[in-house]
Amino acid sequence: PAAAAAEEFPRHDEVAAYLDAYARRFGVRERVRFGSKVVSAEYAGVPEEEAAAWERWSGNGEAFGDGRGEWLLTVQHRESENLQTYKFDFVILCIGRYGVASVPTFPPKGVPEAFHGQVLHSMDYSSMDHTAAAELIRDKRIAVVGSGKSAFDTVAQCADVNGSKYPCTMVYRSPQWMVDAGLVWGVNLQNLTTSRLAEVMVHKPGEGLLLSLLATMLTPLRWLLSKLTEMYYKRHTPMQRHGMVPGYSFSQSILACRLGILPKRFYDRVDDGSIVLRRCDPSFSFCAGGLVLDVATGDHIVDADVVILATGFQADRQLRDIFVSPWFSKIVAESSDATWCDLLIDRRCVHPRIPQMAIIVYAESAANIYPYEMMAKWVAHLLDGAFQLPSIARMEKSVVEWVCWAHDMRRCSGNYFRKSCIGTITTWDNDQLCRNMGYNPRRKKGIVAEWIEPYGAADYADI
Repeated sequence: PAAAAAEEFPRHDEVAAYLDAYARRFGVRERVRFGSKVVSAEYAGVPEEEAAAWERWSGNGEAFGDGRGEWLLTVQHRESENLQTYKFDFVILCIGRYGVASVPTFPPKGVPEAFHGQVLHSMDYSSMDHTAAAELIRDKRIAVVGSGKSAFDTVAQCADVNGSKYPCTMVYRSPQWMVDAGLVWGVNLQNLTTSRLAEVMVHKPGEGLLLSLLATMLTPLRWLLSKLTEMYYKRHTPMQRHGMVPGYSFSQSILACRLGILPKRFYDRVDDGSIVLRRCDPSFSFCAGGLVLDVATGDHIVDADVVILATGFQADRQLRDIFVSPWFSKIVAESSDATWCDLLIDRRCVHPRIPQMAIIVYAESAANIYPYEMMAKWVAHLLDGAFQLPSIARMEKSVVEWVCWAHDMRRCSGNYFRKSCIGTITTWDNDQLCRNMGYNPRRKKGIVAEWIEPYGAADYADI
């Protein structure tokens, strides 16, 4: 368990320290081959045409199929340029969503090469050790582009190092909901978002007519609670004074998993001059001395020595590119436009037509480690033979229900919805996983606690 003094929302370095301590205690490090890169994954032993015709996942609904199929992983180790191939009966992809940086496009004369300073993505900055990162930003004019959680954290770190002598400039196009971790009108925010009662107020995939009607009837109550919460944050956080009120509602941010925790004393640093907020509309470009915020006129220059692009990631590219099979690359996710992609996986873990493989960490919630842990438990029970998966037709029907629900959520949240967000229905999702594994989904003691108290990872600790 975490230290008794640990905060409810620990810093990134505290999370890393906890994971390191956990890995040491339970011998995880000895099972990890560091310095190795998986170049590709190829399914062998069963012809692709035969696998495509199966009526059950992996041929029989079991983790290892009939024993003929296997995965060939091509791996490159750090100390060698040679590629090695390893055979596995089952593969779990945990490659994450944040491995390929997303960089905006720029006009020909405003590309990063025009800048005389250093440009890097927040992914590269976060991969540095603390000493190297501090040395990069110390006594330099830093500009951070973005308005998400990575941007806020990076700006706060720069302000801690340099103070008002070398203020850090945050360049953003549209602000997002970043709030303090505390009570709202005397109520824990988790009680308003992660209890069963809260989930009754939102629509869910495959919910049926009764629950659908109930969610529709309770929509005004959900709107009222969200509006009261929004009023609280606008009143107690100086976002209005600094022009940082998002253009979408707090309710939409909850539906879309676009709610972040504000770094401590962030707006105090804005007031003391350690942080400067600059808005670009609609885009920006580079010049020799920094950034141009008005591309049309070339005005509004932000002087900088280092520019950090906290501009997001190409979340699905790694997943597509890892497969040797073009068919697997095509069916694992379905794009409907440049910014939206549906991962066609059942239980957020397995694709109905990709055998002997599970995919974890492609769903998002208020705290991502929580649903990832539940998925890992579900996959472990699948590997242990605790249950079989249903027919491919039934799995694909479930996938369609989730895809339709996701598109409805996108419409309700004004196109801000992230394709993998299950933040408002995490307990509903966990109920299905519990039933598969053979556990009672009702984890609380007493009917009042079951409906009012927030659900979290501790409720599933004995699984």
